[in-house]
Amino acid sequence: MTLTLILLGLLCGPWLIATLLRLSPASKHLAGTIGVTLLFLFAGLGHFIVTDEMVSMLPEFLPLRRIAVYLSGIVEWIAAIFVLIPLLRKSTGWFLIALLVLLLPVNIYAAMMHAPAGGHAWGPIYLLIRVPLQTIMIVWVYYFAVRPADQ
Repeated sequence: MTLTLILLGLLCGPWLIATLLRLSPASKHLAGTIGVTLLFLFAGLGHFIVTDEMVSMLPEFLPLRRIAVYLSGIVEWIAAIFVLIPLLRKSTGWFLIALLVLLLPVNIYAAMMHAPAGGHAWGPIYLLIRVPLQTIMIVWVYYFAVRPADQ
């Protein structure tokens, strides 16, 4: 539950602060995009700090699981930076949405296997938190990375 709150704080925090400060709509939109960056920088970091736990989230029949964890962390870092570049923001946003959709089965598998990463050890009950969280992340990325700021 703590990890979920951290993820939500990173994602929504900059936008909430910008809103509380009554910044311009453009600044609030940028703050929402910065939240996407913070979320994926943090998530990517997890691939290097809790590597064994992340590896345990993947089925054993998959080859090179540790390398896949490291590479996916690097990909998340690159996407976190690219989403800040206006010219790359929309395509990176679509990429991140696809990534979140494609990783949902990994989270489901990890919960079913009670993987020790994050809340997955709670088992299938964790999906009651994870699936809505994943949905919030997808909607947030769409709103702040894919959709134009002036809409």
